[in-house]
Amino acid sequence: MSGELPAGVPGVDVPRLAAWLERTLPGSGQITGVRLIAGGRSNLTYGITLADGRRVVLRRPPLGHVLPTAHDMAREYRVLSALSGGSGVPVPTPLAFCDDEDVIGARFYVMDHVEGRVLRTMEDAADVTPEQARQLSERLAEVLAAIHTVDVEAAGLADFGRPAGYMARQLKRWGQQWERSREAILATGATRDLPAYERLVRRLGERLPESGPVGLVHGDYRLDNALTRLEPRPEIAAVVDWEMSTLGDPLSDLGLTLVYWAQADDEHRLPVGATVTAAPGFLTRREFAERYAELTKFDLSDIDFYVAFACYKLAVILEGIHARYLQNATVGEGFDKIGDAVPLLLDRAHHILDTGSAW
Repeated sequence: MSGELPAGVPGVDVPRLAAWLERTLPGSGQITGVRLIAGGRSNLTYGITLADGRRVVLRRPPLGHVLPTAHDMAREYRVLSALSGGSGVPVPTPLAFCDDEDVIGARFYVMDHVEGRVLRTMEDAADVTPEQARQLSERLAEVLAAIHTVDVEAAGLADFGRPAGYMARQLKRWGQQWERSREAILATGATRDLPAYERLVRRLGERLPESGPVGLVHGDYRLDNALTRLEPRPEIAAVVDWEMSTLGDPLSDLGLTLVYWAQADDEHRLPVGATVTAAPGFLTRREFAERYAELTKFDLSDIDFYVAFACYKLAVILEGIHARYLQNATVGEGFDKIGDAVPLLLDRAHHILDTGSAW
């Protein structure tokens, strides 16, 4: 192994990984560098540099408080494999999957590195013109529409989920995840009162749609879960972080994208997602939804419900991340502010349901 390797990389046993790579991808050569890619608050993502200069990316579950059914590496690897075969959805090419937890302590997979930029903050987009920002917004809407209209039969994903009753199961599933996270938080000695949660669950249950469109759902679609390029023209180079993908109601995806989508006139900003969309030129939430509807022909008359539901889902996810932070089981920066977003999201959901406006 190279003497330049870091002494310790949280979540990766470098010598064992190097031996596995040599067996699985013959000729890959020694590992000369491993780095945690910043920004991940759920599954962990690492950039791996090999002796010949080639770069690959490794994905593994978080180090602590892993919720049941979450962080399924095999599932994420499967959807990438299906979509990389000419689906029209840009994704990294998956290379190999490892179900032997003895290698690095968890199941993981490796994929090709994709050149592109993650646009997250206003500073990230300092060189992005308003026209480029508008085009990136439009490309992001187009890719979301492409995901939701994938021929799942042709892609081999017909059994990737159970779309019937999807939203009702989501409400129940995230409620269970909330209880587990709350128990984990209490175990650390921390407490806090969030009465808005129970009332929101009741209100969402009363508004559950009987049926909706069915398609492939990404589960966490937003600008900073995509790699972008500006030249020769603005494009989405790859969509990443497919850990929550399934078959279900695509409008749940759109709802979450709109929750993440920051605007210049927003009173509060979330500590997750890309604030860059508040920069000049980016579409507004309404414009993004209208472009999506134009492409998919889906009925958005109930979009307020889906955005409120997305606030609920994101609140549960962030409560789980907050639990890991309190357990000292997070890797990276910015986790100390995650818990503050939970009550904001619960209040935002109630406001949306009160006003009937998703914008």
